[in-house]
Amino acid sequence: MANGYEDGGYDDSNRAFLQAFMARSTMTFAEARPVLAAIYSVHEGEPVSPEDVTQDDFASYIAAANSKISPFDLEIRSTLRQSPVDHDAPGNQSPERVYALVNTTSDALTQLATTYTADEISFVKRLLDAMFDTNNNRLSEAMVVSSMQATQLAKAPSADRRESTSATQTQGGAANSLTMSQAETVLGQLVDEGWLEKSRKGFYCLSPRGLMELRGWLVATYNDENEDGRRMNKIKFCAACKDIITVGQRCGNRDCSGRLHDHCIRNFFRMQQAEQCPVCKASWPGDRFVGERAITNTERYMQGRRRSGNTQRQSTGASQSQAVSQDIDGEADSD
Repeated sequence: MANGYEDGGYDDSNRAFLQAFMARSTMTFAEARPVLAAIYSVHEGEPVSPEDVTQDDFASYIAAANSKISPFDLEIRSTLRQSPVDHDAPGNQSPERVYALVNTTSDALTQLATTYTADEISFVKRLLDAMFDTNNNRLSEAMVVSSMQATQLAKAPSADRRESTSATQTQGGAANSLTMSQAETVLGQLVDEGWLEKSRKGFYCLSPRGLMELRGWLVATYNDENEDGRRMNKIKFCAACKDIITVGQRCGNRDCSGRLHDHCIRNFFRMQQAEQCPVCKASWPGDRFVGERAITNTERYMQGRRRSGNTQRQSTGASQSQAVSQDIDGEADSD
């Protein structure tokens, strides 16, 4: 049923698929099946069920689309979702592959500047700084921000903490603060457009699309030298698949760079025939986390949840936010 170049060239069905993809910006195979089924039904003049659409059909249309959009510095790329949106789901679930339309020459922040104001872009950069700098340190590699932290970042700092933010402000003048309402609106738009994801526990993180678009920028911005001239690699990569890691597990040795995605661990250890760190060869602990669980699996956070459950509802957000800040700044997952 596939209709790539090998089946006679690029036709109206390919154009319809590309238009549908560009309208969404991201797509999974499950989402693509009804789209392709509708296209096939029109193209072939008879009903086609989504269940009849195969992975090969989808791959053929992706390849045909890429051949047409590559001259425009665009490419449909894919990555595995690093964890289910529901972080409490069983860890043995098969990861979902997400496809996204990526600009291969300009970074995502440049693209966002076409639809967001300079002050909103500065807010986005403050979010990224909070995720990948403030909330990503030796004690806790969370790389998320809570809902309360995110809205607090609406206020522009008097002095920028990172060169990336100050450079933007120099070009367009000092960044102005957003109101809480404006910040919440921007956060909602970033989630709706597939740049961010929000978990059930209220944490924002970069989506698969955001990671694909921003990978190079993240490495260039946050993997830099400290005051002692030593390289600080805050953006780390899975030792199994070599892709960027924002959700998974880490070695028990904080000075070791060993990191593994949740979906890579089982096959990696089976191939290795030992549950050892792929870098330092120490025993793999299995309870040292990267991502949201670096916060939510700590005793301090769980105590905060229990306390908030016994108090009035309006104190819940403040209690959780305080627990998050304490986990990141001090005692994250204990060794």
